[in-house]
Amino acid sequence: MEFKHVSVLLGECIEALNIKEDGIYVDCTLGGGGHSYEIAKRLSNNGRLIGIDQDTAALSAAKERLKEFNNVTYVHNNFYNIDSILKDLNIDKVDGILMDLGVSSYQLDEAERGFSYMKDAPLDMRMNRESDLSAYDVVNTYSEEQLFKIIKEYGEDNFAKRIAKFIVERRGNEGIKTTGELVDIVRAAIPARFQKDGHPAKRTFQAIRIEVNKELEILNKAVEDSVNHLNSAGRIAIITFHSLEDRKIKVKFKELENPCKCPSDFPICVCEKKPTIKIVSRKPIEPSEEERENNSRSRSAKLRVAEKI
Repeated sequence: MEFKHVSVLLGECIEALNIKEDGIYVDCTLGGGGHSYEIAKRLSNNGRLIGIDQDTAALSAAKERLKEFNNVTYVHNNFYNIDSILKDLNIDKVDGILMDLGVSSYQLDEAERGFSYMKDAPLDMRMNRESDLSAYDVVNTYSEEQLFKIIKEYGEDNFAKRIAKFIVERRGNEGIKTTGELVDIVRAAIPARFQKDGHPAKRTFQAIRIEVNKELEILNKAVEDSVNHLNSAGRIAIITFHSLEDRKIKVKFKELENPCKCPSDFPICVCEKKPTIKIVSRKPIEPSEEERENNSRSRSAKLRVAEKI
């Protein structure tokens, strides 16, 4: 299947990165290479682009998309490891870092990946297909309490307790094997009158995907390490697609901009913790109405930008 992914907030990201033609840039979530292509176009032969992705299909597609450029380095890894990735490449500082935290259109559209509640497929949801933990494992081995916790916390679903109970009751000896089976269970757990706004399984699928890929757990360290590797005036731009991610990035940026832990009644700071960034976009940058209309998957996107000081 052809890797298709419409890059969200493309122009806004390129503007936010403030690209220098001889700079070094990192695309932490390479995907189909849409953002990277626009970055690479703006680099001279003295510039360099590092493209990271944990999905081998994404890397293959990006290599084809970016084949005209000879200053791109491809890395099969998780951006959680950006510190070791850059050290292995003998790179100390970079001029810009982009993270697009969404699931790619390709991953959603390729049924066998098991990300979509719209298509019946084996329960998988692994962005890195070499990972040991899959959605099947979460659904069939987690306790009722564990399932309740992740559906409530990561899915923010008011029916998390019922959904977890129904999953455990239905999985029995043979287990729940497909996305279709899971959708049916969630439908049964949520009263019909509450199923009018959006697909009833959307929140449960989001929660399980986040758990499988440890999406929220990696963010704080990844952002801190990324900022540490930025040159002065270097930019970090992060696109999120749901409130949990956006909240984490917002809080982390604020911590890095104002790390002082002194009590508010202290006349001066004595903890000697210095800010490392200034926030460029106080409010998140959101897609235009035109982009929302042309690409429905952009509707929940938010871009936050910060600059190293």
